[in-house]
Amino acid sequence: MVTAVQVGTAQDLAELGLSEPDYEVLSTLSEREGGTSTLHEQAAKMGWSRSRLSRHASRMEARGLIRRAPDPADGRGCLLVLSPAGWDVLRDAAPSHVASVRRHFVDRLTSDELAALGRIAQKLSAGR
Repeated sequence: MVTAVQVGTAQDLAELGLSEPDYEVLSTLSEREGGTSTLHEQAAKMGWSRSRLSRHASRMEARGLIRRAPDPADGRGCLLVLSPAGWDVLRDAAPSHVASVRRHFVDRLTSDELAALGRIAQKLSAGR
């Protein structure tokens, strides 16, 4: 199920010039105050290793979607900051992504099926 939905949404994001990981980084950063997070906190939020996020962030930084800044609270760490271009890309992509998730997932299920999935998701995430 997860694979089927991800394949569809990934194809739709690719048409916008984004990968799923790109969108995930942009959207999760946008949830933070000022679009800024430490590399460590961001990796934990996404369930990624710091090295995986660091490598991906380098590619996104090269495209101007994010920037790195020194972390004033940790001289060894860095902050990931959503750039103005990253905000623009996310703002442009979000409606298409929502429509894609609806088309590949939500609209295919009944309200009872969605409610059951909600209960299952809540039960599984309760132990985290």
